[in-house]
Amino acid sequence: MTVLSTLQATLLRHQQAIDSALLSAVNGLTEDTQALRAYYGQMRYHLGWVDSQLQPVRSATGKLLRPTLLLLAYEAAGAWGLTEQTEYLQRALPAAAAVELIHNFSLIHDDIVDGDTERHHRPTLWTIWGTSNGINSGDGMFALGRLALWGVLEQGVTADIAVKLGAILDQTCLVIAEGQYLDMSFEGHRDISTSMYIDMIRRKTAELMACAAELGARLGTSNEETIARLRSFGEAMGIAFQVRDDLLGVWASSEESGKTEAGDIYRRKQSLPILHAREHASDEDKATLIDIYQQQETLTKEQVDIVLAIMERTGTRAYCRQFLAQQSQLASTALASIPVLQGEVPTRALDDMRVMLEFIDAAAR
Repeated sequence: MTVLSTLQATLLRHQQAIDSALLSAVNGLTEDTQALRAYYGQMRYHLGWVDSQLQPVRSATGKLLRPTLLLLAYEAAGAWGLTEQTEYLQRALPAAAAVELIHNFSLIHDDIVDGDTERHHRPTLWTIWGTSNGINSGDGMFALGRLALWGVLEQGVTADIAVKLGAILDQTCLVIAEGQYLDMSFEGHRDISTSMYIDMIRRKTAELMACAAELGARLGTSNEETIARLRSFGEAMGIAFQVRDDLLGVWASSEESGKTEAGDIYRRKQSLPILHAREHASDEDKATLIDIYQQQETLTKEQVDIVLAIMERTGTRAYCRQFLAQQSQLASTALASIPVLQGEVPTRALDDMRVMLEFIDAAAR
């Protein structure tokens, strides 16, 4: 069994439960009126449930990585001692739905900010219904995510824990917005360092992964040591996840990525590889990089090859791989330090989190 197929099996394990929780959250919290049908239809379109005519369809969507991580952290933490019950996941499913809705709210807004016209091989929401509707749909999905979280109260979670979960999710949304601001502020700047970039992805990408792991852990246990270590795992894995994407965006073959080779260079994306290369290039190579990345015309293959050659001279690929391996090791150490619980459920959850980490870490080899 390959690493990818093992990951797919891991992500499929809770997929049906997460899908049901999402459907319940969206359908149970939205108004079913003719006047608002198109508004909520736009959100359902983004989630892959309807087509652009708002007719039911099942389109390819994301991997549900964050809600899956939340449920695995919940299981690894002991699932509040409910593992002998058939429906033990119910306690954590509202939070899993909330995290996925918050993630998708951020994607709707990101697509607008970045001008992306396609997601999961379909036109993005804003390209069909316009920028204003896109912003408003994203705002609505943000609110749905917050409302969905309070469903934990109906699953026996005490008010003090629910309030703590709400505060964590709100803080996370603020940090994500900070990360988005930093990302936008980097555009056109030549003085962005690798450390500045890593701080940005920690906020924009890793924070929600850390949040998912912490929410799951807090629903599963009151042990603060376990909670802290699971959160650390989520944060390190989130940073590694983004760096893996950065590596693949430059060096993955078209067969591996399903995209144009060196696509991030053609798009002149300010990802970790280009920032490292620019920091460590000779004066001549640095000037060349600046000229290529500032030009208005589409990059040629020859120019992309020049950028790749500069990255080779600066040891950029090796640096990115080493940094990814370091983050993977941090995540692995956090997992290994979680107090061991007896039982099939926490043991399998920890194994599944190791599978996630192995998939990400494979890009460092």
